[in-house]
Amino acid sequence: MAKLSTDELLDAFKEMTLIELSEFVKQFETTFEVTAAAPAAMMMAAPGGGGAAAEAEPEKDEFDVVLEADGGKKIQVIKVVRELTGLGLKEAKDVVEGAPKAVLEKVNKETADKAKAKLEAEGAKVTLK
Repeated sequence: MAKLSTDELLDAFKEMTLIELSEFVKQFETTFEVTAAAPAAMMMAAPGGGGAAAEAEPEKDEFDVVLEADGGKKIQVIKVVRELTGLGLKEAKDVVEGAPKAVLEKVNKETADKAKAKLEAEGAKVTLK
């Protein structure tokens, strides 16, 4: 396999959906027995103004909508996931079957609440993080 440059890798990542990128990171962590979450958390805290701001964590303005379980109504939940994310049938099915999984990432409170309500209306178990 030809070696890819950093720019080529970044271009490939730019074309991936958030879910595909998340799955890549998980597989990368498993393959190389590393964790990417800790450095990312430190980078997120640093621009916020240092340790004190990170500890206080004022009001959150970005939420992840995480599907915990389909509640036995997989088909209905897949339809809602497709509606919320714009994913194709196979991708939405993979999200639902791979629960717990993030359906939406870094959305505002209102969007997260609406998505949670729609999913829970179909019997799914959902958490906001």
